[in-house]
Parts: sequence; C-alpha cells; structure tokens
Amino acid sequence: MDREPVLRAILLGASNLKAALPTVLDGIGRQAAGPVEALAACGHGRSYGSWSRYLFVRGLPGIAGCGLWRALTGRPPLRTLALLTDVGNDLAYGAGVDQIAGWVESCLDRLARQRAEIVLTLLPLARLEKLSGPQVRLTASLLFPGRSVSWPGLLDRARELDDRLRKLGLDRGAQLVQPAAEWYGVDPIHFRRSVRKEVWSDVLSRWGQPLPERGGRLERIGIPPFGAAELRLGSFTLRKPQPAVRLADGTTLELY
Repeated sequence: MDREPVLRAILLGASNLKAALPTVLDGIGRQAAGPVEALAACGHGRSYGSWSRYLFVRGLPGIAGCGLWRALTGRPPLRTLALLTDVGNDLAYGAGVDQIAGWVESCLDRLARQRAEIVLTLLPLARLEKLSGPQVRLTASLLFPGRSVSWPGLLDRARELDDRLRKLGLDRGAQLVQPAAEWYGVDPIHFRRSVRKEVWSDVLSRWGQPLPERGGRLERIGIPPFGAAELRLGSFTLRKPQPAVRLADGTTLELY
C-alpha cells in the first residue's frame, strides 16, 4: 500500500542492533499510528568512520559517511526517533578517541538537525572493568581477528571515549543508556540472548513504548543479509536499490 509514513526512525549501530533490528522496528512500529520510514546503518563489526569487513569478506562503509545521510536530504519533516548504539568497535580497530568522538559527533549533529528524539547507548564499561588482560586478548582474537589489542590501554581509551559520548549526548539532549554488566556474558560486547528482550525494552521505553509481551509482525519479516545500499563482497562492490524491505501497511526499511 502506498501510504505516507507518519514516523521516521534512524538506527545506527553494529552487531547488537543488526541482531535485534526486527525487534526494534516492531517496537517502534507500535508507537506509530501508521507506516514507519526506517533507515538503518548497522552490521557486524561496523565502524562509525571507516570501511570495515566482517569475516574478511563483507565490507560496509563507515556510518558517518554512508549513504543514509544523503538519502535524508530533501525529505519532508517527520517526527523522528533516532538510536545511536554499539560505539566501540573502532577502539579495537585502532582509531583514536578524538577521531571516534568526531564521527559520533557528526552523526549526532545531523540527527539534531532532523529534530530527532535521540537515544544514545554508552560503552559497556561495567563489564569491561571486570576483564583481565588474557580475557581481552582472547575476546579480541575471536571478534576482531588479526587485530592486536593492548590492555589496560584499551580500557583507558574506553573510559575516555565513554566520557566523551556522555558529554556529546547530554549537550544535544539525548537520552543516555548505561549498559549493565549483567547484560553481557563471557562475550563483553554482545548482549546475552536471555536478556535481549529486557535490554531493548529498556531502550524503547526512552521513547515511551517498551517491547510488547509477544513478538509482532516485523519479527517475522526476513531482512536480507546483503541488502545494504552499498557493500563490498571481496573485491566486488554491490549496490542495492532501497528500501530493502517494504511491508503491506507502507512501512519501509532502508539499509545503508
């Protein structure tokens, strides 16, 4: 159905967001009295500022420079919900705190120009503080193969980046989410499966609507694994028309 959207959602993150994208969209959809226009830039290992690869094969552009922002140009004003989450991969990639904060600040400023209601999740410091050096090196070797991660240098940079994120968010009126240590298990980056519903319900409640008790329509919708507007598979660059998902009620999902 060709119905005009009544709500826009801009969703920025990495693997946690990608895994929960149908759930998050379903929760947002319940806040709208009509179709939702959703634009998402997320994916495993996603960087906020540079191209990043997953399993040495799939590459996606940095969030701050991806096509999502160009796609917003000239669109009519709408109530806009914005989520900025999963900041931290770039620490493992070796980016400096100033550089990462600059990328995030660029995204926040663009969202502010959209008059977005912003939710920003901070770093999982409560979990990171409990890690030992060997645990960090093992985790990094599994999640970021080929990357050398120093400890406690990484923890110091994570603390500094978290402070910068907190200030950037508060200066722009964002609602901040402080991840709890209990949200994570042995893996200190990804939410435990058993608490994902609790976590995303907490995030969505910042916009006034927690997750429903039962899954909804979007949780049954498949999101194409290679549906982004621009991505690289090995040495090949692929471009896909958007939206990648279109529902019968007019809700759309664009992937960048």
